[in-house]
Amino acid sequence: MDTRHVVIGIDIGGTTTAIGFVDREGVVLAKATLPTQGFEPAEALVLRVCDAVFQLQQDLPQGFRLQGIGIGVPNANHAKGTVENPVNLPGWSGSSDLTGLVRRHFELPVAVTNDANAAAVGELLFGGARGLRDFIVITLGTGLGSGIVVNGELVYGADGSAGELGHTVVDPDGRQCGCGKLGCLETYASASGICRTVGALLAERRDPSPLREVSAAALSSKQVSEAALAGDRIALAAFDRTGRILGMKLADAVAHTSPSAIFLFGGLANAGELILAPTRRYLEHFLFHAYRGTVQVLPSSIDQGSAAVLGAAALIWNELD
Repeated sequence: MDTRHVVIGIDIGGTTTAIGFVDREGVVLAKATLPTQGFEPAEALVLRVCDAVFQLQQDLPQGFRLQGIGIGVPNANHAKGTVENPVNLPGWSGSSDLTGLVRRHFELPVAVTNDANAAAVGELLFGGARGLRDFIVITLGTGLGSGIVVNGELVYGADGSAGELGHTVVDPDGRQCGCGKLGCLETYASASGICRTVGALLAERRDPSPLREVSAAALSSKQVSEAALAGDRIALAAFDRTGRILGMKLADAVAHTSPSAIFLFGGLANAGELILAPTRRYLEHFLFHAYRGTVQVLPSSIDQGSAAVLGAAALIWNELD
């Protein structure tokens, strides 16, 4: 019987943790989710994840061989294998040695990085970036994450935490960010950011809009997308303003690494051309002339249902290679 090599991909979010067994071609053989319960210490989640892994093994075909474990988690330090003060995991205060905790249960290679970096490696191995050596992945969720690949390698930097484009500054006197700074990119270009932009536009303009009937706390980026598709002027203006800010900051990123493509992924990216079209237009407007016409802005081609697990699995496959 042929041996099938597989890895475990684990994506740890503030609310849910996803686990999957993934082969070298990116086929998810078995997967499961469990509540993260971020108020608990890291050790408690690792124990529950290990139990889930052992249960999942029962669904695997005969003859598999486990090669390693990849983990995507916010505030991860790839160089140290630690997680540093994650905002959405209050029980993990300080520095948690996630690699060490996992290796108490598995004598296997373990690689840890933040979720956006994992998404970039997933795009490289299993998505639209196959064959590319220089690209950027932007995750547009509650915040804005980014993974930067240069010469075929993910950029980690001196301390393992490079690539935080979401915390570059758009306006030094701008919106309050959860990180403590003012005017970070993610407070404008993200699912939560576009909702804040809608609120500002509703205050600035008198256009009739169904969005006026939705409270700020209840408004979602999906509702903004649906309103824009129906021709709502406030929603369309919000996408234009968001694309302008995102395109401007991506033009700066292009000047640093000269990528051939930028992939958008996540909740806000699900709006498709509503966000892609203005981002492309303003990117070209703000680019230094030498770069104009050289960078594609594309949607991720990774299936979102398995994207988190695939990204984490791709991380360890890449390390093993």
